[in-house]
Amino acid sequence: MLKISMLEIIFRGITESFLMFFSIHTFSKVLINKGRYIVSSVLFIFIIYTIRCLPIKLGIHTILAMIAMIVLTVIVNKFDVIEAIKGTIITVLLEFICEILNVVIIQYVLGLDMNNAFRNNVSRLLYSSPSLIMFALVVISYYFVLLKRKDLRVHT
Repeated sequence: MLKISMLEIIFRGITESFLMFFSIHTFSKVLINKGRYIVSSVLFIFIIYTIRCLPIKLGIHTILAMIAMIVLTVIVNKFDVIEAIKGTIITVLLEFICEILNVVIIQYVLGLDMNNAFRNNVSRLLYSSPSLIMFALVVISYYFVLLKRKDLRVHT
């Protein structure tokens, strides 16, 4: 079981949830329907909290989270299944890349031990924030490129 504090839910979970669905929309080149976007993001927060409370291994959490993203994208946001799978895979891969870069920076540039850096909730939030910021910058930048090119389409 992965423990998650209320502090992490508020500062990391909510932000990451909204960013994940923004990313899925962006990589699927679909304009956001605000109502559906908010509903899917909020539901995802509760689903992730529930998944993290389950007594299962770390990799299984990721798979269940991806399944939840796909299901929410199909049911709530009305994407077709292939579009939802593609957007979710790209989103999760990009997030992993950003997290790997963050770990490299923490360990090799800053010279910190990962166990010490992630020992408590506050330091975990601080040291995990750069990966979330990198992820957000990439996704938001790509969204604005698509917007400028008029490559985003309305999804009904």
